[in-house]
Amino acid sequence: MKHLTLAALCLLASLFTISCKTQSGATDTSMSASKGSVKGNWIVTDISFEGIPQHSKITVFDQASYSCFKGSQWVFPNNETNGSFTLTSTDDGCSTAAQPIVWSIYKAGGVQMLQFKKIGGGVKAKNVTEGYRLEISSLNKTTMVWRAAVNYEDKTGYIIYTLQRS
Repeated sequence: MKHLTLAALCLLASLFTISCKTQSGATDTSMSASKGSVKGNWIVTDISFEGIPQHSKITVFDQASYSCFKGSQWVFPNNETNGSFTLTSTDDGCSTAAQPIVWSIYKAGGVQMLQFKKIGGGVKAKNVTEGYRLEISSLNKTTMVWRAAVNYEDKTGYIIYTLQRS
């Protein structure tokens, strides 16, 4: 009887070990946001909303309507804090523009954010007091998603930017 009980326990332990083993080939495509994982060239491919009516009139980054940022190109160079974004859309009265930025990754309370300041005109980044933070809600080798809080009719809503690595 002792041998039967011991055999049953061994079988049960083996089944438990096999069921808890990770499958080979399974990969987690999400990445922790770091300068190395964000570096490169990105294009905004989609913009959506949370808590804000679709097609609302919202100016973002004190620059232009959110719709002007669809198709915008963002450059985060390797091992540098200087980067840029370029607005290329001429739809809905958008003007093309190139904007130099200084950027970094900011982490607080388990939330990872891209933060940047617009620079230019001979003004040094240390003298720029206004900047922007966007939560990096998803990041893998080819796609990044930003979630930006905005005030709309005295309520907080969110603009969701989806970017593809180019």
